[in-house]
Amino acid sequence: MELTPQRFRVTRADLVRYAGASGDFNPIHWSDRFATGVGLPGVIAHGMLTMALAGRAVTQWAGSADAVVEYSVRFTRPVVVPDDDEGTEIEVTGAVKGTTEDGLTRIDVTAVCVGEKVLSQARALVRTSR
Repeated sequence: MELTPQRFRVTRADLVRYAGASGDFNPIHWSDRFATGVGLPGVIAHGMLTMALAGRAVTQWAGSADAVVEYSVRFTRPVVVPDDDEGTEIEVTGAVKGTTEDGLTRIDVTAVCVGEKVLSQARALVRTSR
């Protein structure tokens, strides 16, 4: 069963807000000069922000945050955020891969930005209603 895709827009303003909330002011998240100087294609979103957006999709599918029992990802590609008003978009999709005897449903999650998979091995176990 495929879950309804969800899209999340990420702008430089979002990166500033996330930096303030998380305390992560690494210049790769706000300075093109610094980011390209260390070999990145430009300013990138915080990995944990990308993970959180995919997690938001999981909680919306599950119906509530406390239904999510387990959630994990691996980061495969950075999310490059252009310095414009549009930013970029992350599309999160999911597929139900099975249900355990104790009522937990496994969801495999995919997050894509500009045609590239940005998370791998993204999985969630959610408590489903019986």
